Amino acid sequence: MFGQRLRQMRMKRGYTQPQLSEILNIALRTYQGYEGGTRHPSYELLLQIAETLDVPIDYLFGRDDFLISLGVSVDEYQ
Repeated sequence: MFGQRLRQMRMKRGYTQPQLSEILNIALRTYQGYEGGTRHPSYELLLQIAETLDVPIDYLFGRDDFLISLGVSVDEYQ
């Protein structure tokens, strides 16, 4: 779920994989592993990803029900 949502938000925000990996200061292969589901970012990097893409971490993890229970509309992220 995380990799799919990460890819979706990256594309929605108009970034390429190389651009986002450069912004995050990580290797392209590392970033590709996040989207592909073979790697997982550290907590600090996860925060940076969410801030860069302007998306709640819970959305990236597929916790739509939780966000809705808080009154957050997930429609704007889809």
